[in-house]
Amino acid sequence: MGFLEGKRALVTGVASNRSIAWGIAQAMAREGAELVLTYENEKLGSRAEKFATELGFGKTIRCDVSQDSDIDALQETLGAHWDRLDILVHSIAFAPREELEGMFLDSVTRAGFSTAHEISSYSFTALARALRPMMTPGGAMLTLSYIGSQRSMPGYNVMGLAKASLEANVRYLAQSLGPQGIRVNGISAGPIKTLAAAGIKGLKQMLNFYEETAPLGRGVTIEEVGNTAAFVCSDLASGITGEITYVDGGFNTVGISPKIAEGS
Repeated sequence: MGFLEGKRALVTGVASNRSIAWGIAQAMAREGAELVLTYENEKLGSRAEKFATELGFGKTIRCDVSQDSDIDALQETLGAHWDRLDILVHSIAFAPREELEGMFLDSVTRAGFSTAHEISSYSFTALARALRPMMTPGGAMLTLSYIGSQRSMPGYNVMGLAKASLEANVRYLAQSLGPQGIRVNGISAGPIKTLAAAGIKGLKQMLNFYEETAPLGRGVTIEEVGNTAAFVCSDLASGITGEITYVDGGFNTVGISPKIAEGS
């Protein structure tokens, strides 16, 4: 019996079999959770259905988080399918591609700034508010961040600001939902070659730098992030809320790479 046996989890953002959300969905299903996946638009609908079927579940729900009507419809549809929700996984982020080119100050626009924050941060709040009535004490909400929220990263630009907002979001939601026994946490994953990351220039060099700098001497996988997510959302982590857990091979703990210090 897995440690998520009997839990019901809504997982957003499963866009491909290389996405972090897919690693999370696989880990949660393996540990016994029953899943529902969401998809952004009809183009991605068949893909979501394929992933849900592969995991042994049939329910998928369309939800474009930029539309309040979609979020309301998600609440209604999910409520008709389940009488409660135990886990919400928010794995949604977006910024216009042109905002991720060049230096931050040269690329940022009012519209791009707004879009990045609305989709990458506010959507977590909107989903939490809509689905809170379905969650009972012991429920857990989880989102995905990146160290670019804390440190400037070439090419990450406005997404770094949006992720910083998202991490503050975790803390404020944890405070808001704590009295109901609902926990809220985030995972800051190391760079992984996902479709979303493909929009960042210099990704290959970034991955190489992580491998040379992180104490483990390598990057991380979607499976490793998925395992951590399953734990954080389980009753095994019942005393953890408002936290950002790093799954990056220890990269965030390092000031300078030993190879640089040795002059290699």
